[in-house]
Amino acid sequence: MNTKAIYATCLFAALNICTLSARAESNVQAQTYTYGSHLDIQKVLSLTEDPQPACGVVNAHMTYLDSMGHKQALDYRKFSDNCSNEN
Repeated sequence: MNTKAIYATCLFAALNICTLSARAESNVQAQTYTYGSHLDIQKVLSLTEDPQPACGVVNAHMTYLDSMGHKQALDYRKFSDNCSNEN
């Protein structure tokens, strides 16, 4: 009976350690893009932009994995997706 309790305690401790490391990775500090910045993007996880009803420049945010598999975030400026039909 004691060995089951010890195994259960070890399992919960291991799960808590994994949860803490996952939380640390999810709180990634976003970098701001500047011209000439070196970007190491292996896989894009999400792209978002500030809502704007008209065509114009908006703030955008990209979350991605680098070549080492670490989660990164990037803030940048871009033309709104609403500009696709305008010249």
